[in-house]
Amino acid sequence: MNLAECMRRVPDFPRFPSVDDLHAEMDALATAHPELVRVRRLGTSRQGEPLRVLTLGDGRADAVVIGGPHPNEPIGGLTVGALAGLLCRDAALRAELGLRWHLVACIDPDGARLNQGWFGRPGDRRAYAEHFYRPDPAEQVEWTFPLSGAGYRFDRTLPETSALMRLMDEVEPALVCSLHNGEHHGVFFYLNRDDPELGRGLGELASIAGLPLHHGEAELPGSRLIAPAVYATQDGARVGAMLGAGAGSADYAARFGALHLVPEVPMWTDQRVADRSATGTGYHQLVADGAAARREALDMLEREFAAVAGELRVHTPFERSLRASLRTFRTVTAQRLALPGQDRPATVAEAFDHRQALHLLRLRLLGTFLRMLDAEIGAGRPTPRVLAQRSALGETFDRWVAEAQADTPGPPLEIRRPVAVQLGAILLAATRATNGHRAPGRVPAGREST
Repeated sequence: MNLAECMRRVPDFPRFPSVDDLHAEMDALATAHPELVRVRRLGTSRQGEPLRVLTLGDGRADAVVIGGPHPNEPIGGLTVGALAGLLCRDAALRAELGLRWHLVACIDPDGARLNQGWFGRPGDRRAYAEHFYRPDPAEQVEWTFPLSGAGYRFDRTLPETSALMRLMDEVEPALVCSLHNGEHHGVFFYLNRDDPELGRGLGELASIAGLPLHHGEAELPGSRLIAPAVYATQDGARVGAMLGAGAGSADYAARFGALHLVPEVPMWTDQRVADRSATGTGYHQLVADGAAARREALDMLEREFAAVAGELRVHTPFERSLRASLRTFRTVTAQRLALPGQDRPATVAEAFDHRQALHLLRLRLLGTFLRMLDAEIGAGRPTPRVLAQRSALGETFDRWVAEAQADTPGPPLEIRRPVAVQLGAILLAATRATNGHRAPGRVPAGREST
């Protein structure tokens, strides 16, 4: 397999696909390749949307690929389409990988539809923040797998998560890939086994696609590196308890001894995320200053929310998201501040990452806050306080957007680049999953191909 060539075949995309676009692409592949492709319904979302999986290939081991595990992360849907098209066209590649593929383009269609206002304007940071939606962790598909441990239990599994569990129970996968993207960082990965060879291979994908690796802060405090920008998957019990949610897809995949991979790719990027040269600031000082700036923003947003919460008559997903996000960002900030370690000069990448973390927090939360207020106003029931707050916070939003844009100048990222990284990561992981690298766990019985 010529991995670089497979990645270079990925075309550019003018926009992110809607939920309906993703369904149409799956149906078109099934129509064009009826002998190879099967599309079926896995279940139904909380709002009544069909949850669909495309199955292709006839290998004796199975791979599950999950697009859109968080609804503000649409790159994975494009990657699923690129992977499905490549496998349909290339019989030799299908045979070489030896897998039967189960591809879910969008596992949270309800949440994705609440983000579609910015899908047509990739690279527009204002549009992204104005139309941003990310649910409470306890309402996220990725973090609502069942969890039972010492002192903590989660059993509020979503219908969408249950659909993924049924799929994995049915096929007992050797490989599970959950496709994530972030905002303004470099390329990094989570891997559920210590495989330095695979880790090094994953790290090389970013340069093939012309993207920097991430050398800023770890997304989850306390993450351990396997290779540069490749982190060991954290135990779902720790993360779930920290977020007030459940286990992750990696924890469920472990039941089958599956290799689990999360390729995290950016929507915006800057070479500073890969710059490990020293700054004149100590690392502990950088962390403390960054935490103080985030706490200041959280304090302001919490005060503003408390001032208006009792006057809300229209209770929306945005209100639930805001409540949970205020709590989650404060928890993660405290966790990062509590990490031990010797002081040293902070790097350019770390300094850049802390500034981006502040922009991310402010724009995500204030954008959601404004959507909550707009829903109240749109319903025709706003109080004078709601109207006044909408005006004042709209001015703050304009200022925060301008500050974020000034800190990250440069051309927008070509969407094909992060798609190519995710595609390459899936193909590379597939070669490990089908060559005697299954971890201890259930061994799948032979099955007829679909």
